[in-house]
Amino acid sequence: MQHIKIVNLDAKTIGADADFSALQEFGEYVSYPLTSYDETLERCRGAQIVLTNKVVLDKALLEQLSELKLICVTATGTNIVDVEFAKSRGIEVKNVAGYSTLSVAQHTLTMALECLSQIHYYDDYVKSGEWCKSEIFTHLAGGRRGLAGLKWGIIGFGSIGARVAHLASAFDAKVCYTSTSGKNTASAYPRVELDELLSQSDIISIHAPLNSATMNLIDSAKIAKLKKGTVLINVGRGGIVNEEVVAKALKNGADFYYACDVLEKEPMRADHPFLDRAIQSRLLLTPHIAYAYGDSLKELISMSIDNVKSFFR
Repeated sequence: MQHIKIVNLDAKTIGADADFSALQEFGEYVSYPLTSYDETLERCRGAQIVLTNKVVLDKALLEQLSELKLICVTATGTNIVDVEFAKSRGIEVKNVAGYSTLSVAQHTLTMALECLSQIHYYDDYVKSGEWCKSEIFTHLAGGRRGLAGLKWGIIGFGSIGARVAHLASAFDAKVCYTSTSGKNTASAYPRVELDELLSQSDIISIHAPLNSATMNLIDSAKIAKLKKGTVLINVGRGGIVNEEVVAKALKNGADFYYACDVLEKEPMRADHPFLDRAIQSRLLLTPHIAYAYGDSLKELISMSIDNVKSFFR
């Protein structure tokens, strides 16, 4: 029987306690917490199966890995792999889809409600002792908007987008969507063109993959179409929204909120424009955690192991 070598390039990105030990039954399993691009080639040599979450496997690397047969991306997006070149070399590429649908949808709703309710403002007000000085029992300053009746536009209507539509509808928001692939349809909600969605929606959430069609999709021209007070949420991929454009628009006084869980380069660089305190009251930022609520990581690991198992069937 052929000796099988399985390499996990960045197991730490799935959590410190990520357990892929079940892969040992299929051959030699080698796990690395993290792997730099420069370390990738040497670590993948002789491997038939490679697991990666964020380590890039481009053409330059793949053409040197003659024994590689299967790439398992331990995430939904496959933009870190040159999929077309892999296929041309007979290398199968598998990802894990659907494991984080509920998690990302919950995070999306949380971001929307936070921007509408400004809970952090009131929490700070109370904890600072300011409420103790109040002449009345409440504090009506600050901005609060109800979700009911607002227009919620969804960019990318896969399983996550559909789940967000369901949650938004439960709050009596008026949902519409645009499909970046053109493949997803939903008779329950009106499908509109992107420009119409941008100009008419009070809340916009992005759930699209990053590809040639969505790279820099939200640029300066698109930002200019947003209506006053729009909440723009990106839980798709960082490269879909031009971050420099967002920062510049907010710096110049544009009236919208930007909430995002993803950046074009992660972790965030030290000179990122979103670290400008002058615009942070209009930003809600989280460190790529939308996918990791509850048991979603356990499901990710289970599905990744199943992808390896399927290679032997």
